[in-house]
Amino acid sequence: MAKHKAMCWIVCILVFVGALNWGLTGLGMLMGSNLNVVNLLLGAWPTIEEIVYLLVGIAGLVFGYTVLVSKCCCCMGKCEK
Repeated sequence: MAKHKAMCWIVCILVFVGALNWGLTGLGMLMGSNLNVVNLLLGAWPTIEEIVYLLVGIAGLVFGYTVLVSKCCCCMGKCEK
């Protein structure tokens, strides 16, 4: 159970990072600058940057499945059964 809870929190953190990054990227595009945090931090290592994007995408799928199918989210603390 502890392993599942740890994975769930990792998924929540990755989804948060992805949402924050997309929001800042959109804001940066409106302002005419690069606010893509992942690119700014990892742009020198394109393969690592791609892996981060892949992990965020997988986390989004897991998060969506958990919320839509299980009616549960580890970040909420309570789940419908």
